[in-house]
Amino acid sequence: MIYNEKYKVKFYRDSRTGRSRVYDYIESLDEKCNSKIYKYINYLVENGGYLDEPYSRHIQGKIRELRVDFSNNHYRIFYFTFIGKTIILLHAFLKKTDKTPIKEMNMALSNYNKIINNPELYE
Repeated sequence: MIYNEKYKVKFYRDSRTGRSRVYDYIESLDEKCNSKIYKYINYLVENGGYLDEPYSRHIQGKIRELRVDFSNNHYRIFYFTFIGKTIILLHAFLKKTDKTPIKEMNMALSNYNKIINNPELYE
């Protein structure tokens, strides 16, 4: 968990496996990519869960995407700010096309809806 006095970051946790795919994904990347992503997450916390472009972009409803570009790789992490000033990271992926794939947006939306209905699904 990453936090400051006002905001904290938590990861969506799959109800079946108990694991966080976002956390696992970030940790699977090489050290330089991993460090840059955590730097952006900390920047998000420092700014109260809201960043303008090019760091973040609105996706749908309360869901936004954190945009981390490293070399030719474009990493995206969907998130939203929840009750108690908690930033919840919903879904992460490597963007390979100009347009955000519907499959990736649907995964984030599904995870968002699961959290709204069952807030214990983040760690």
